[in-house]
This record gives sequence, structure tokens and C-alpha cells, in this order.
Amino acid sequence: MTPNLRGRRAFILGAATAASSAASLLASRPARAADFEIADTEWEGLSEFFSIAKAELGPDRVKPVALLDWSSVKPEDGILFIHPTETIDPSEASEFMKLGGRLAVCDDFGKGDELLRRFKIQRIGMPGRPVTALRQDPDLPIAEPWLEISKGQIGAPHPVVANVNRLVLNHPTALIHPDLSPVLKVRLSGSEGEAIVAVAGQVEKGRLFAMSDPSVLINSMLRYPGNRAFAVGLVKYLANDNDRAQGRLFVVTNAFKQEGSVGGDRTVLQDVENALRSFGDNLADIRKQGFPSWLLAVLAAGAVALLGIWVGRASGKPYKSPLPRYARATPLVSRGGVAGRFAMLAAPSSPKGLVLLELKSALFDAVAERFGLDPSPSADAVLRAVRSSGQLSASMQQSLEGVVTRMQRAEAGMVTGAGGKVRREVIEEAHRVVRAVVDALGALEPKRSIGRSYGGADVQPPSDGAAGGAAPAPNPPGPTEPDG
Repeated sequence: MTPNLRGRRAFILGAATAASSAASLLASRPARAADFEIADTEWEGLSEFFSIAKAELGPDRVKPVALLDWSSVKPEDGILFIHPTETIDPSEASEFMKLGGRLAVCDDFGKGDELLRRFKIQRIGMPGRPVTALRQDPDLPIAEPWLEISKGQIGAPHPVVANVNRLVLNHPTALIHPDLSPVLKVRLSGSEGEAIVAVAGQVEKGRLFAMSDPSVLINSMLRYPGNRAFAVGLVKYLANDNDRAQGRLFVVTNAFKQEGSVGGDRTVLQDVENALRSFGDNLADIRKQGFPSWLLAVLAAGAVALLGIWVGRASGKPYKSPLPRYARATPLVSRGGVAGRFAMLAAPSSPKGLVLLELKSALFDAVAERFGLDPSPSADAVLRAVRSSGQLSASMQQSLEGVVTRMQRAEAGMVTGAGGKVRREVIEEAHRVVRAVVDALGALEPKRSIGRSYGGADVQPPSDGAAGGAAPAPNPPGPTEPDG
């Protein structure tokens, strides 16, 4: 199969795979209305509660909103949150109640608990089995108004439940309340005592009401007299109590948005807090429910586009047959001899100290060969032999000693792992001195006699033990013979 045919086949397979993935991601889900919708007339909707609110307050005073403008609410108004799935702005809610507004939160598993925590209200599961339940179902417990008993006298119930005898709950949670007053309770069997499901309290001029079961207000639950009486009492308490004859009731359910500020002034800090809170809510929703369908569609389209680009470029790119390993040229570094050593020393990754050590090795080998020293002479033996030869000037002798000292330092650094960092000018100076010394000593010239010539006289080479500076004893005079 030719490369072009392979490329076209890869493109077709990749495009088919991407299209299949995109189709699975974009597969439509059956649409279903969310619970607690005002316009929903089914059993889990709130259309019946909306009708009760309009009958008590009038159609113009009941405001179901999906966008709550805090700047438009007034102290005589009431706000009812039913199963909010967005975080209620705690600063605006507190300011609204401080000015005299009344706010109620009916929620069991939504995000109303974030506002409740600000007022030290904690939402927990039902701690025990109820004594009384509808059809003996523990998930449908019966709640009763909380009656305060003081000095043998039974107090009046809270205005919201003034006309409630029994309230049917539906899978409720319970509340822990260190400061607020209980409103509704569920009697528990055994030694569990009672579970509080509704509390209320004063926030400066305003009021806060918290209920742990929003299901008491859905259409199917309002057929019970106690639930219907509770709905009427909650509407009156929020927007039609005493001096609230003109108050409005804002009903907020499920997902909603917020804007503005109570009193009309909103600081930059409040805007930042609101933005951070919205960002946190979005992350929590993604973690809980996954990415929204539109975002999945965008990601799928992007993936298909990137895959198509990659496949197109890969299929249109010509490929050359790789050269077999055995037929490839051997790099200079891998070769032996002079070429391999030169490539190793010239490599950018090689320490420059190696070049200095190479010059040292060449110098010592040349001197040892010239004067018949040991194959690996010491630096003292080399300098002593050169000094004794008398063939170098004083300045060249001093330069040679300095170069040998630098060579020894570089070698010590390489051995100890301190590195072989040597400046270029040091290497150039060492090369110049070594070359001059070798030329002056005639170390590269061919041998002429068995002995070695020191300044024109044939003498024996100095031993390592000879005192420095002592002139070697001359050989007996006689004719010299050239090396064979």
C-alpha cells in the first residue's frame, strides 16, 4: 500500500471515529421540567402555591423572578427562596433584613444552607424515626407547631403555623439552631426526642424564616389542609403582616441570577465577592452534574477540527525510507584514533579542561621521549629535565612552569569533580608555550644517538632523584653513531 493510500485511509478512519464520538456527545436527552417550577401544573410544580399567593396578596404583588434585583426590593417586601440551586448573596440578604425586610428559605438539598450557615443554622439528616407519619411511611413524617411552655403556660405558635395542626413532610431534613426560635417539630420514637424542621428569628428590623422541606409547598402536598394553611401563613407573614399591606412577595426557585445592591450602592468588593461566588457555584455544578451540553458540543467540534487538521497534515507529508543502522556513517566521536579524539575534544559538551590535559599529555610524552624519562613522568621530573638541558631561556622556563601549574590545577579539578572550566585564552597560552618548548628542545626531531644531546654534548639523562639544577655528568668523548 502506497503512503498516499495509507494517509487517505487514516484520514477516513479518524474522521469516522471523531464523528461517532461527536454524535454520542451530542445525543439529545429527553426534556423534563425541573421540580419546584412556578408554571408547572404537575404534582411536583408550584402552580397551586402561586395561586394561593395571588389570592392572598393580589396578582400584582406576587413576583416570580429568575433575576433578583436587590436594588428593587424594599423593606416592606418579602423574599421566598424555594430550593435555590444558586448561592444566595449573604451580604445583600443580611442588609435587606437589617432594613426591615423578611426573608424565607425553604430548602433541603439545595444551596440555601450557605446562607443559613451565616446565621449559625446547620442542616442535617432526620436523626430518628418519626412517631407519626402519613401511611406509616417514615419518609412522610408529620410535623407539629412548636409550643413554648413557660411557668406552666403554653405559648402561642409562630404566626406562620398559627392555623396549622399537622403538616405532612416529604423526605425532609432537620435543622440545628443555637439562636433562633423553633417553629415546627417532628416527634421521634424512643429517646431521640424531637427534630426541628423550621426556625425563625429577628435580624435587626427584619425577620428570617428557615424551613428544611420545600416539598410541603408542591401541588401534590397542598391537598392536605395543614400544608395549605402553612402556605397561606407563610405568604401573609412575608408580605401581608401589619404594616406590610403594600409589600410585594418575590418568589425565587431553583436556578436564578442576582444583580444590584440593597439601597442602590454596591462596592467594588461586593462585585468581586459576587463574581468569585458565581465562579465557585459554576465549578460545583460541573463537579456535581458534569459539563453542560453546549460546552460538550463545542469541545467535540474542536476535537474533530484538530483531528482533521492532524490527519490531513500527516497524510500529505512525504516520508523517506530510513537508512538502516548498519549503513549509517559512524560519528567521529565514536571512532578511534586521532579523528575520534579530536571530535571528542572539539565537542561543545566537552569540558575545555580536557584540551589543557591533552596539551599536558603531549608535553610530558615529548619531554620523556626526548630525555629518556619514565613513560609517565612527574611534573617535577619534566621541569627538572627541561631546566637541566639549558635549551630554554629564563622567560620561557618561567612560562612553562606557569603553564604546568595551571595544567595540574585543571587535572585536580577534573579528578575531584569540581569541573574543567578553563578560559579560552588560558588554552591558547598553553598551546603557544608547549609548542615553543617542544620546538626549542627538538623533541620532534629524529634520534641521532644512543645518548641524548644537552647543549651539543652527549650526556646521560638525569634521574628523578638527581638534585634540581645539577648538571649531568658528560659521557666519555668518542664518536657518535646515528641510530640505525
